Amino acid sequence: MNNKQLKNSILQWAIQGKLVPQDPNDEPASVLLERIRKEKERLVKEKKIKKDKNASIIFRGEDNSYYEKFLATGKVKCIDEEIPFEIPQGWEWCRMGCIGDWGAGATPAKGNSEYYGGNILWLRTGELNNGVVYDTEIKITEKALRECSLRLNKVGDVLIAMYGATIGKVAIAGNEMTSNQACCACTPLGVFNYYLFYYLMGSQTDFVKKGEGGAQPNISREKLISHLMPIPPLNEQYRIVEQIQRILPLIERYSASQNAQDRLNAEINEKLKKSILQEAIQGKLVPQITEEGIAQELLEQIKQEKQKLVKEGKLKKSALNDSIIFKGDDNKYYEQINGQVAQIECDYDFPGNWTIVRLSSICTLVDGEKKDGQQICLDAKYLRGKGTGDYLQKGRFVQKGDNIILVDGENSGEVFTAPCDGYMGSTFKQLWVSSVMYLPYVLNYILFYKELLRKSKRGAAIPHLNKEIFYSLIIGIPPYQEQVRIVNKINEICSKIKV
Repeated sequence: MNNKQLKNSILQWAIQGKLVPQDPNDEPASVLLERIRKEKERLVKEKKIKKDKNASIIFRGEDNSYYEKFLATGKVKCIDEEIPFEIPQGWEWCRMGCIGDWGAGATPAKGNSEYYGGNILWLRTGELNNGVVYDTEIKITEKALRECSLRLNKVGDVLIAMYGATIGKVAIAGNEMTSNQACCACTPLGVFNYYLFYYLMGSQTDFVKKGEGGAQPNISREKLISHLMPIPPLNEQYRIVEQIQRILPLIERYSASQNAQDRLNAEINEKLKKSILQEAIQGKLVPQITEEGIAQELLEQIKQEKQKLVKEGKLKKSALNDSIIFKGDDNKYYEQINGQVAQIECDYDFPGNWTIVRLSSICTLVDGEKKDGQQICLDAKYLRGKGTGDYLQKGRFVQKGDNIILVDGENSGEVFTAPCDGYMGSTFKQLWVSSVMYLPYVLNYILFYKELLRKSKRGAAIPHLNKEIFYSLIIGIPPYQEQVRIVNKINEICSKIKV
């Protein structure tokens, strides 16, 4: 159960009389409702509120059914089908219109500058905060209050959004304020305002359902005042609110803990994968086996492969400019380029049977072969299975099984295998990887460094795969059979942690 579900459960228990015990010494709610009716009659006579033409009394008959008697006509009808749950002894059902004075707001004409910039608070439903609202972004003038049929809500009035994205959201007025037409306010006349506040908060789902069917959910003032509401004795209302306010901070603490756990659960597999990969690239994931030899001989094979591809025009001559990295007698790493030797920093201490190279020695980014003729466009949307693919008449051609790497955008550094022949998207380059490297291992290594590889072009906000960083990364190459064992071990572990 998440925090929202737990909070809703607490509020449901509260309005069903299950959150606090009943006290037989409490004045029953029927007496409270009669007092509210008399108070409303007085305010109507004094012309402070309008008469409710649909005022009614809900009672339980001798047959144990619920009935509603309309005070204006004396008409009585059975409402058993409307009663959503049983309430405790001493509680009563009533329409929400019976417990206070309800009124919606209005919006002064936006083009009239004399209506805005005053000192009177004007609330929009987006400012309802399920708490107490003390201030609003927009203020209106006394002139707007006089001329625009605005209701000036009192301190302590309960506010609720009637339609739109915020439908059912509530607040209590911390200061006098007006509101827009999407907000309805109630001045309770005997009911504890915080009980009404929490009741409305717990009934949000019901209000949304009542508002369905139009272009946007709309519960309207009429639907609100006709909504059935359980009324506990006044003293019990105070006990209910006190208990809710004691519990809600605990729910917030639970929510914070739950959110932290959810984040951990969401991240743990990826973090484990990165930890496993880090062990792999240091030679710590599987043991070294002497009989598998050393990786030095792979460098010569890589060089021969590159020379062949350069002759075929598939790689540039610059791809042959490799350096030699070795470990000196002093256990420090050195790099030889064109006969010049210099000490270098190396993140890891690789096993002795491994060979150490720059990533440029085994990987090259190329543009792909230019070709004309209809081919599918291998863009990121298509490769992620979120698009059907567009067909182009020319582009940079790659074959099914070729590796291509995203070089622009938030996910730059992401590697894909071409699922079919096609043209690379404009933000991709082809990634050549030496055939003597066990491919998944190399790609995993590249993906591991994806964050490091991202760097915006100068003057641009879009992340870009930085070629210099990409080519300069130092990687340890195990003997081929150890590569196979490493990747098999990675796959074995990842299958268990569902990465």
